[in-house]
Amino acid sequence: MGTPLDTREAQAAAVVDRLQEEYPDSTISLRYRNRLELLVAVVLSAQCTDERVNKVTEDLFQKYQSAADYAAASEEELAEDIYGITFHNNKAGYLKETGRIIAEEHDGEVPDTMTELTDLSGVGRKTANVVLQHGHDIVEGIVVDTHVQRLSRRLGLTEEKRPETIEQDLLDIVPEDYWQQFTHLLIDHGRAVCDARNPDCDACVLADICPSEKGDSAVDLASGESWT
Repeated sequence: MGTPLDTREAQAAAVVDRLQEEYPDSTISLRYRNRLELLVAVVLSAQCTDERVNKVTEDLFQKYQSAADYAAASEEELAEDIYGITFHNNKAGYLKETGRIIAEEHDGEVPDTMTELTDLSGVGRKTANVVLQHGHDIVEGIVVDTHVQRLSRRLGLTEEKRPETIEQDLLDIVPEDYWQQFTHLLIDHGRAVCDARNPDCDACVLADICPSEKGDSAVDLASGESWT
């Protein structure tokens, strides 16, 4: 068990500094060529690995190139086309309805506001934040996925449990210039070192300022979700 810095602001700054040095090329791992592909990939990534999503979307993005294409397909066809993705039947419905809304209400363009994005089927605040940040270069929040949720609690940056309230805590202490990068750094560290069930504390560059003991059940929030 390490000793966290005196304030949460100082702790957050140290986390960012050290992880930037550790993961200098940290960025989103989903593959996409435009805003619609980004939105679809992020919706598919809920409780599914980015690696699996990237494999499925290779063919999917060749077949469906507009919001209208998704709207015109049947849910059964979409479910077959994304088979292998977690909850593929539910997500097929999300893609069809989202395609319809974008085609009918937004002239086929992915909207650029939090309100309009979260009105889409299967899109919550986390997904909307990703689309805004990487599709529209608009950063108005911090994406709290399972890694950010787990690590921010383990590192003493928050005691909240719900992604929405964790995000509010983080917005108060992470410098705004790093809101986007903060998520990618914690995702990379969560995958490489701070695993949900068996964190490699001996290899951790944050060990001396981390207040959590290895496997601390109080902050061990294992789940299978990725981006949404």
